Amino acid sequence: MTIVSHFIISVVDILEIIIRAYTFMIIAAALVSWVRPDPFNPIVQLLYRLTAPAYGLIRKLKIPTVFGGIDIAPIIILIALEFINRFVLGLLRGLAYQI
Repeated sequence: MTIVSHFIISVVDILEIIIRAYTFMIIAAALVSWVRPDPFNPIVQLLYRLTAPAYGLIRKLKIPTVFGGIDIAPIIILIALEFINRFVLGLLRGLAYQI
């Protein structure tokens, strides 16, 4: 394998870590939203600030996400993240192995 192949694989590995971390943040934010936490708690504020862009993107697409009082935006985001992780990063990894 060449230096370029190792570089691409390293970038893909780092992107996978970032996607997994963001997945856990989305899950944590969804769970925290169920219990009505203290809005001044720094951890709650951090979770909301980190996940708000993804929720904003879903809402900007005008996709109906609330069904029966339950917001499924986190599920849509998790599916999109998993797609990126498996398909896009899988393509990059396959490309790296072919180089």
